[in-house]
Amino acid sequence: QAATFHKVIMGLYDFLKECFSGFWDYETPKVMVVKNRTLGVIYRAVQFLVITYFIWYVFISQKAYQDSETHPDSSIYTLMKGTAVHGDDILDSVEYASPSEGGDVISTLLRRDITYDQKQGTCAEYYKVENANCSKDADCILGEVDFNGHGRRTGKCVQYYNHTFKTCEIQSWCPIEEYAVVREPALVEAINFTVFIRNYIHFPKFKDSLDPYCPNFRLGYIASQARESFSELCRTGGVIGVFINWDCNLDLNPSYCKPTYSFRRLDVRKDEDNSGYYYRFAKYYSKNGVESRTLIKAYGIRLDIIVHGQAGKFSPIPTIISSVTAMTSVGICTIICDWIMLTFIDKNEVYSDRKFDEVRKIASAFGWKIQSNICI
Repeated sequence: QAATFHKVIMGLYDFLKECFSGFWDYETPKVMVVKNRTLGVIYRAVQFLVITYFIWYVFISQKAYQDSETHPDSSIYTLMKGTAVHGDDILDSVEYASPSEGGDVISTLLRRDITYDQKQGTCAEYYKVENANCSKDADCILGEVDFNGHGRRTGKCVQYYNHTFKTCEIQSWCPIEEYAVVREPALVEAINFTVFIRNYIHFPKFKDSLDPYCPNFRLGYIASQARESFSELCRTGGVIGVFINWDCNLDLNPSYCKPTYSFRRLDVRKDEDNSGYYYRFAKYYSKNGVESRTLIKAYGIRLDIIVHGQAGKFSPIPTIISSVTAMTSVGICTIICDWIMLTFIDKNEVYSDRKFDEVRKIASAFGWKIQSNICI
């Protein structure tokens, strides 16, 4: 046992001595030419795929030689234009556009539901409101306010306008909208209204600003691009996103950098009562000394302008990194072909003996016996 232990110690000593001595040696890979057509074809094919990937995808498509910026500064100015005949009236943008000159959001009125001559007072609650139907005063709680209702309950059960059934009386603007509303026809001429969009964009990293590109879009075109029926939008209204995408190569003349526009409907269409887009506003006046108002529920198209942008410009640092990565990745070809050569090609043991003879010398210092096909 002492002799064996001594042999192991001496083997370890020789190994460490050889490693220390070899630390100061220059090492170079051993080149072995394998005359095998199949292996050669595989090697060149893998090389071609790796080089093509880096040239076409990494450098040309992804522009890995550029520094990039994806958060530009942006400013938007919108303007809606057009006139329409509505009954005996001629409408312009002041009457149907809100605001007539806007920023990243602008909407247009397509249809109106109007409730005339509302006054502060008491009247019957709308019968579809929860717990609004009643048969006696005890069914109505004094002072109760329903979230989906129209006002504060007085504690009385009254006849629902000129109907035979009753609902709880409320204090509110009367008559209520659902009972007295007048639905006007849609503003069909709005299909030819135009939206002017001016978008300023600045990339602070590169200190480059781009001149505004100012297109005009017809509302009918916007609806068709969003795959929506304009007549249906006139009925329910809707929110459409106008997506402006800037993808700029600042190594070229800035005139080549022009945005692309796409359109998509954004509001969720759940049911008849909760779909589309509308807003309410009122016009107040005095009638016979009593404050009155005309309530307008306006259905329309709201355009949300959403800007995305990215820009790239040549920079030596990403170019060097990408080039080194490409050259290093070519080494994968050798690893793949070595694995095929030592695993699947005939006479793989002969190839292994030729390739790893130096490893055998180190292993023999311990007196180890190893198989040629696993000493790697």
